[in-house]
Amino acid sequence: MGAATRVWYGLHHLIREATKFATVGGIGFVVDLLIFNALLFAGDDGVGPLHDSPLWAKTIAVVAATGVTYTGNRLWTFRHRARTGVAREYALFFVLNGVGLGIALACLGFSRYVLGLSGPLADNIAANVVGLLLGTLFRFWSYRTWVFPAIQQTT
Repeated sequence: MGAATRVWYGLHHLIREATKFATVGGIGFVVDLLIFNALLFAGDDGVGPLHDSPLWAKTIAVVAATGVTYTGNRLWTFRHRARTGVAREYALFFVLNGVGLGIALACLGFSRYVLGLSGPLADNIAANVVGLLLGTLFRFWSYRTWVFPAIQQTT
């Protein structure tokens, strides 16, 4: 296989994986967003049960979404990659998702407690736009690297 063909194949493969990852992530995002906003703002008066605890609300929402995204990524996005054991993958997936959650919480905490911004728009931009974007970039790289590694070719 020539160098140009290898580059094309690798790029095409990366784009397909990234598209599948984004699709699964989109479903996880909807789960996360619905739970996060329900916990913060879903009461009759616009005040949810965790209105004064946005970091807890985000943590609960991300944990729920993680179960959904692990399943989608294992069964669809990275199904062609090496199987290293469900227990190992799941544990590592949750640990790395915890790092991604930490990125989102840092953005939300900075917005809420340093900048003094709060409310549905500010909390969602901090946690679900800025935090999600940065966390997603980390997750895609780390899942491909450690959770669902490429199958090693023997020569």
